[in-house]
Amino acid sequence: MKEIIRGNIIDAPALGELRCLPGGCLVLEDGVIREVLETLPEGAELPVTDYGDCLILQSFADMHLHGPQYPLLGTCMDVPLLEWLNRYAFPTESRFADPDYAREVYAMLAAELVANGTTRVVMFSSLHTEGTWLLMEALERAGVTGYVGKVNMDRNGSPVLQETTEQSKRETLRWLEGCGRFSRIRPILTPRFTPSCTDELMAWLGELAGERGLYVQSHLSENTNELAWVSQLHPDCQRYWETYAKYGLWKDHTVMAHCVYSDGTERRAMRDANVLAVHCPDSNTNVCSGIAPVRRMLEEGVWVALGSDIAGGDHLPMLEVMSSAVRTSKVRYMTAGDAPLSAAEAYYLGTTAGHRYFGAGDGFAVGDRLHAVVVDDSTLGPKGEMELPLRLERAIYRAKREQITAVYSDGRKIKGR
Repeated sequence: MKEIIRGNIIDAPALGELRCLPGGCLVLEDGVIREVLETLPEGAELPVTDYGDCLILQSFADMHLHGPQYPLLGTCMDVPLLEWLNRYAFPTESRFADPDYAREVYAMLAAELVANGTTRVVMFSSLHTEGTWLLMEALERAGVTGYVGKVNMDRNGSPVLQETTEQSKRETLRWLEGCGRFSRIRPILTPRFTPSCTDELMAWLGELAGERGLYVQSHLSENTNELAWVSQLHPDCQRYWETYAKYGLWKDHTVMAHCVYSDGTERRAMRDANVLAVHCPDSNTNVCSGIAPVRRMLEEGVWVALGSDIAGGDHLPMLEVMSSAVRTSKVRYMTAGDAPLSAAEAYYLGTTAGHRYFGAGDGFAVGDRLHAVVVDDSTLGPKGEMELPLRLERAIYRAKREQITAVYSDGRKIKGR
């Protein structure tokens, strides 16, 4: 089926660049973008969905978040990272051993992601196999696409949240065997972070990743106390990234969240391996970790995208994560002199940079399946003769789920009439 979607199109084909098409058109065939036009073609006999003066933006990609921490969202922000994990995160995640609880919570999470225009995710589950399947099921049913990982952790957990090494191996294999029924949510191997996994488990996961061609996600250089702990556990490694590399977990498309204290050597290792660094501005400030050197990463050729990192992060909507990325970059400018991010750059990091992980092109690229949101910004203030880049910036700072009137994921409309 061919159709046309019309409105004020704004996409980000490159970092800091916007393509703005007032009254532009996306020509679709079976959900795939076939043309991006400046005007409605004369004599076109295709059905047209005309969104009038609304903004048509790329949908959002949340490249790091913890599904089982959703119940904590917006609470328990009174302690630094490692204490926060033990006091709040681990007990909360332990509740997902109950399938009924997991089913209820994950349905709510999936619905809120869609309502806020997030259509692609790379997400941590808990260590529970059934709970992880339920998370994948809820996301797929809602229309969200992406990767979900059953967490591996066989040390330094808590009495209510830890596996033995053999349990972790056995349940990981069982989980992978059950993932074949999902078409839009795929598995990703997920050692929680180096302190949570024994050398034996890390080596086994690295072999498994290589044998099955699986992607990997974890955490990197988030917190100074964490860095000291990793150095004690792996005295043979000069830098944190090497604790993953020596087990085969540092490779193309590995996702590493935070990277707050990644130095030049670690950043070069990211660039050379095509590792994705996920900037999580809200979490980094909420749990007192620091402010990542995003500008330096970008200038040095590191692949960077954005993540909400709920529930260390308190904002699930990616528009709010974008504005936080700009805001924290200004603090970095005031304290370290790095040039701050612009709204256009934050939009790129929250859309195109993340969508690339899934094989998408730049912006609304011909040949890609449509991932888009429609934003009615008429209630955000007077528009007058405001240019589209300013309307985008205002939407990043002010739009809420109420302004997102339609969402398209993988070529299908999943929100809106």
